[in-house]
Amino acid sequence: MQEDKIYEYAVIRLVPKVEREEFFNVGLVMFSKREKFIKVDYYLCPDKFKLMHSKLDYDDIIQNLESFQKTANGDKDGGPIAQFEIPERFRWLTAVRSSVVQTSRPHPGKSKDLEKTFGKLFEELVK
Repeated sequence: MQEDKIYEYAVIRLVPKVEREEFFNVGLVMFSKREKFIKVDYYLCPDKFKLMHSKLDYDDIIQNLESFQKTANGDKDGGPIAQFEIPERFRWLTAVRSSVVQTSRPHPGKSKDLEKTFGKLFEELVK
């Protein structure tokens, strides 16, 4: 029998006007230290983005979200933080910040299949 794997996840949020603290979910980051697993995915609906009536640029936000993904994946294009060990990358990605792309606080969980759980959480929380 396959044992449960402990993981943490945080929701990636777009905060168009930081001072108002309003946001909507645009992505997910999940991490398991024991399994050496980290994954980021995002979806920014263009129609929903237009409804914000914000001065933010859609392409700039996509580029920022891609940077999150590169950092998580350890890509060389992700900068020096992408070269950190997986736990440090997760902690950096989920650090409290006052920018237009933020994350929720990390939440713990258990799963027999991290990829399947990631997909389920992504569908529930982002799409």
